Amino acid sequence: MSNIKIKIKPLESAFLLRILIDHPMETGRRQDKDSGEIIPAHYIQEVKIEHNGKLVASCQFGTAVSRDPYLSFRLRDAKPGDRIKVRWVDSLGKGDSEETQIP
Repeated sequence: MSNIKIKIKPLESAFLLRILIDHPMETGRRQDKDSGEIIPAHYIQEVKIEHNGKLVASCQFGTAVSRDPYLSFRLRDAKPGDRIKVRWVDSLGKGDSEETQIP
């Protein structure tokens, strides 16, 4: 099961895409309350969004982005049935992707 949630809402001349990624986004500067040890950095580095296989957004993230990043944008020239794919890679080389269809 993916940790990416995609919601799509039709607007007058576009579709509103809302994306929520479940990720801890650790900066590498925070201490564990119990052990006092520094929690290692673990953050999303790149998010890519595709519309019918064509890249429409590429986002570079860093340690300043908060836990569970939320992205929202309008997508023009889309129609019901089109495919939307979101994928990310983090600082540990892990990643995830989710694909959905515009309703």
